[in-house]
Amino acid sequence: MKQYFGVIVVIAGCLIGGVMTYRSSSAKALEAQREAEFTRIQKDYLERVGWMRANPDEASYRQELSPFFKVYFEQIGSHQNRYKLSKDFDAYLVELEQRGEKEERVADRKAFYEYTRKVFDQMREGRYKPQWTATDKGMRLDVVSSDVVKVLNKPQVRLQLALWGAHREERTDGKVKKMVTSASFRTQWKLTDERGKLIGEMTGEDPSMKVDFPERFIAEFPPQMVLGHYDMDLVPSEVKKMEITFNVSSRAASGGDATASYVWKLDVPSEWRLGAGEKWEGAEVTERDEEEIDPSKAQKK
Repeated sequence: MKQYFGVIVVIAGCLIGGVMTYRSSSAKALEAQREAEFTRIQKDYLERVGWMRANPDEASYRQELSPFFKVYFEQIGSHQNRYKLSKDFDAYLVELEQRGEKEERVADRKAFYEYTRKVFDQMREGRYKPQWTATDKGMRLDVVSSDVVKVLNKPQVRLQLALWGAHREERTDGKVKKMVTSASFRTQWKLTDERGKLIGEMTGEDPSMKVDFPERFIAEFPPQMVLGHYDMDLVPSEVKKMEITFNVSSRAASGGDATASYVWKLDVPSEWRLGAGEKWEGAEVTERDEEEIDPSKAQKK
């Protein structure tokens, strides 16, 4: 019997090796299948989203928002069920925990995740209802909300933005893949009284907490969006109307440039204004022609 022992050991080793190889190959095949299906879901989304970005009719855009996202997230749910994936959408947080103390700026990274997650949950739960929206050059800009928040113990108006369709390109640096999104903002505020007299102006560049690749934090986030916000100081009490012009430049990988302009004209809510007699801190005084400040005087001439 001993003479066959070595042969039996070799055969057993071959069988074990074969099983391990089979399991490894099966796992790789399943992973490839999972990735291919997820890519198909995103491709289907990108084929449908063009109309949502370009639809010039605001009313129909708002009506179609919930059904549009419902289809996408139902596909995501079916995908998770088929491959027994977690439905917590917290893979990024798990990754941060696994990195442990070596990971720098963990708190900041978690803040960006939570920032992205808030908008993601609104879309997934049918609660995404922008306060204002406009489309230009194939890109849509949503003002998601305009809540008054405390920033360093100072009340400010937070204009939460979501930009659809900015050009982006995946680049590879060695073994590292990186998504590069082109979306540069320049925004101007024009503040007037009820007669159209200019009270003040403000300008801003890129919004704060700019997230130009939300899928970095939540892989299932609807593709090709940019998030961010402006924190705007409360305006003088005499300001009754506001005109905000959002200019967004996006450069395609092919070299073409798209410069979109969105103009939001609104009556200023009372909660956006300072109390009577309160000083507008940080304001700078500049000289302007009388006609530029008060258009009614130019009309009289």
